[in-house]
Amino acid sequence: MANNDLGQTLRRLRRLATLTQEELAGRSGVSVDVIRQLEQRRKHSARLPTLHALANGLGVELTTLLGDPPAVSTGENDGPRFVAVRRAIMPALWGPEPEPPSPAFSLDVLREQIADGWTRYHAAEFDAVMKALPDLISDARTATVSGSGSDQGASFSALGKVLQLAGHVAVRMGKTDLALVSLERAIDAAACSSDPLLRPMIVNSVAWTYQRQGRLEDALNIALHAADDAKHGGHTDTADGLKVWGALRMSAATSAARSNDYQRAAELMENAEQEAARVAKLPQGSDSRMVSVFSPSSVRIERVRLAVQYGHPEDALSLAKGMRLGKDVPPSWRTWLLLDVARAHTDLGDAAGAVRTLESLRRAAPTWMQHHTLAVAIVRDLWALPNHPPGLRPLAEFLGVAE
Repeated sequence: MANNDLGQTLRRLRRLATLTQEELAGRSGVSVDVIRQLEQRRKHSARLPTLHALANGLGVELTTLLGDPPAVSTGENDGPRFVAVRRAIMPALWGPEPEPPSPAFSLDVLREQIADGWTRYHAAEFDAVMKALPDLISDARTATVSGSGSDQGASFSALGKVLQLAGHVAVRMGKTDLALVSLERAIDAAACSSDPLLRPMIVNSVAWTYQRQGRLEDALNIALHAADDAKHGGHTDTADGLKVWGALRMSAATSAARSNDYQRAAELMENAEQEAARVAKLPQGSDSRMVSVFSPSSVRIERVRLAVQYGHPEDALSLAKGMRLGKDVPPSWRTWLLLDVARAHTDLGDAAGAVRTLESLRRAAPTWMQHHTLAVAIVRDLWALPNHPPGLRPLAEFLGVAE
């Protein structure tokens, strides 16, 4: 269970870096008062730009500051299943070449299995995804050694997509360096594939991984570069291509916001929102489970998230009010929306509203909530209040916060 205390971790990392609170404030640009409140546990969470600034000031990854990432429910992120995933991503040097697939092999079945893996990933079913990944990666590698032309290109597409999935799982496990290895190999596979959109989709995953490492400028630059390539290549004339472009622009906006460049983030999101309306009007393409998430609903969710990060909780709640989410919005995005709404209520001092939203989040995604450090931090903030609103104790006990 995610049971880390931000203040304790911050104090420990600051002392390891032999920094005073004043010195950390100077390095990070975060006020001494905020650092003191966090370390004294008078404040249990902070906005993402603040967390990124503190991590940069300490010279650590964001996940190191936040503690255990929202990972699988095994409680052991170096257990046998994860070791098997690592071996699948990085097979032994000079090992045997993959054998050609058996006559019973079906590329269509493999693609369906990979798409199902992405569905399970977005539903936070990380155990099930990790169990399936080694065989999926092995089958995809096997498929690439036989056939020619379109069949081989499709096989490399499958390999790129499953290695991208493995990269996402590695990020969730807090193994960002392994994630980048998997994603770089996915890009190599994409270069041999028949899907021109695969490479920019994987680049977006690289940008997300850079964000987790605090490499915000790198994340911003590669997202914008890939988005420009997609547009100049004429790919935004289809729904799939526009989704890929839009997801990259939203990723760039997130990096800008976390770097405290709110004006640039707002401009990127405004542009993305204008373009999102075109998705439904363009020719539809492949399985939506295998393409980037970009729609009017996803843009609105991201705008809510950025409003919370800007420190504008009223705007966040206004944007979220009455929102109707399309069927193309994955469960993970829906849960993020609830978490951001809960955070906005907390920032406004509306503890009862925050609890109601967190209760909805628990019903919708209990495992996801239980392993999300920011969800735990919000409940800790509420638990520190002198008067607990109705419903808070069951949430605190569920997350291991109640004393």
